[in-house]
Amino acid sequence: MDRKKFKVNKNGGDNNKNRFKSAGFIAILILFGLILFTAFNQPSTLKDVSFSNVIERANNGEIKKIQIKGEELEITPKGQDKATERSRKEAGSSIFEQGLKQGKTEVNVEKASSSGDTWIYLAGSILPIIIIAVILIFMFRSAQGQGSQALSFGKSKAKLYGSDKKKMTFKEIAGNAEAKQDLEEVVEFLKFPKKFEGLGAKIPKGVLLVGPPGTGKTMLARAVAGEANAPFFSISGSEFVEMFVGVGASRVRDLFTKAKKNAPCIIFIDEIDAVGRKRGSGMGGGHDEREQTLNQILVEMDGFEQGQNVIVLAATNRADVLDPALLRPGRFDRRVMIDLPDRKDREAILKVHFNKKPVNKGVDLDALAAKTAGSSGADLANIANESAIIAARNDRKEINNDDVVNAFEKVAIGPERKSKIMTEKEKELTAYHEAGHAVVGHVLPDSEMVHKVTIIPRGRAGGVTWFIPPEDKSYHSIIEYKDVLARMLGGRIAEEVVYGMDRVTTGAGSDLQKAAELAREMVINQGMGSKNLRNQVFHVEDGMMMDRLVHDRQYSDDTAKLIDDEVESLITEAANRARAVIKGNMDKLEKLSRVLLDKETVEADEVLKILDGSSVPKTAMLY
Repeated sequence: MDRKKFKVNKNGGDNNKNRFKSAGFIAILILFGLILFTAFNQPSTLKDVSFSNVIERANNGEIKKIQIKGEELEITPKGQDKATERSRKEAGSSIFEQGLKQGKTEVNVEKASSSGDTWIYLAGSILPIIIIAVILIFMFRSAQGQGSQALSFGKSKAKLYGSDKKKMTFKEIAGNAEAKQDLEEVVEFLKFPKKFEGLGAKIPKGVLLVGPPGTGKTMLARAVAGEANAPFFSISGSEFVEMFVGVGASRVRDLFTKAKKNAPCIIFIDEIDAVGRKRGSGMGGGHDEREQTLNQILVEMDGFEQGQNVIVLAATNRADVLDPALLRPGRFDRRVMIDLPDRKDREAILKVHFNKKPVNKGVDLDALAAKTAGSSGADLANIANESAIIAARNDRKEINNDDVVNAFEKVAIGPERKSKIMTEKEKELTAYHEAGHAVVGHVLPDSEMVHKVTIIPRGRAGGVTWFIPPEDKSYHSIIEYKDVLARMLGGRIAEEVVYGMDRVTTGAGSDLQKAAELAREMVINQGMGSKNLRNQVFHVEDGMMMDRLVHDRQYSDDTAKLIDDEVESLITEAANRARAVIKGNMDKLEKLSRVLLDKETVEADEVLKILDGSSVPKTAMLY
């Protein structure tokens, strides 16, 4: 009932506002019409003549009629039907006393009435003033509305989710068992605060949810609010910061004031790294708007005012850039890591997303979970949605396994571009290129398994050789990385071996870029260089440009030259290994490329049959 009343009042307010705008518009129209009336509807002008001339002509019989209105004279000459001239006599005496002879001219005296003139005066003078006043009031009212918006500029934009919203619970969120266990304690703090206070335990001020994008940080925060049956204020970190200094701090104060009035409650700040970055790394010093906002958050979370039953949940995927004062105990007491789901969790998440969709019994979600290593919950939700879209496009009532596979491939490597026209020469070159990736990746022992090879353009790629790890991995060795580097260069080396060094194409541009990035990652961040740089890291700040300018490089130019040499050495070694594999298995390369030209797409089972019997040359082995 309350919500309905609120809607009625709100609509009524809108109607009143619309009526007022309509009245102002009508007033402007009236004013415009009055101006037109005054301009185009003036009474016909009469010729002004002197009074002596009128008396002289009247006495000579040249004037037919004189109409007297007060002191005004309207003269109708002989031969005319209406007055064409006007004059004015002296006040205080009659026209006969001033020289007009009786009987010469018809004289009519009309009693002067000022009422008509008064109304004309009012209409012509006062009414425009009234209309202008109405317009000014309308303008002031509009300015007042803008002023109220200006006054609310420092108010918090946080959205409150209470009992009127559909609640989310932990049961509705698949996976993240460890994270949910940590957050269940937060729920108990909100539900039973005295249970912990009796033992001298303090309620945590803040919980920081850290994880890659799409892993469900926001959903877990809403589930905490739903489980605790507490009000939930949600706001993004970017909504605090404005162009004007002090606005962000004002919004923080307003947010915490509202939260304290609704305590016990939860404040959820999404993407807190937008406002919580390390201080002193940007321009503006202590007067920077972002830093002032961060200072106010620090004060509100652990200032002089204690005992408020408000818990701050915050989410970020860049915990490394947050200010240390924000992460210390007393502010964010807990850090909950939310990682990408493993195979078991991926299957559970897929079941949740496919649960409300009509799915054929032949759909194998376990196989899909095995293929989607490294996918986030958002990626899996996207796959489920794309499956439904593909099924609907094909006029099916149920989602079958082909729909799911096509959706997975579309999300992972992009949609097929069958409309792109390729010449026979381009198809042949693409077939050798993709076959080179497949042969090198299959032969090298620490590479991943071939899942599919196609020469149909997908996304921005002219063809795709798709490798999927057989199991989830948390760590990678130098040998694995070196095999991946060789596999990345397999396409370019296959072109070189088949067509010659001078005939290689731009088709390997993306492969070379990824190989260079991986080699540099090995040397700079993983300490996987040669004996000269082994077990040393040379991390470079990857934050904003100003951060990189302020923080000096932590190594010399000589070391930078060594890093470049190490990267070049890794790329050269990978190219030589790929060349050895391809030259040692040319028959397999030719056979796979011919099948690709014939079928365009070859699945994993057929690739394994074609490459059965391939061998690793001694020059390509690392051990």
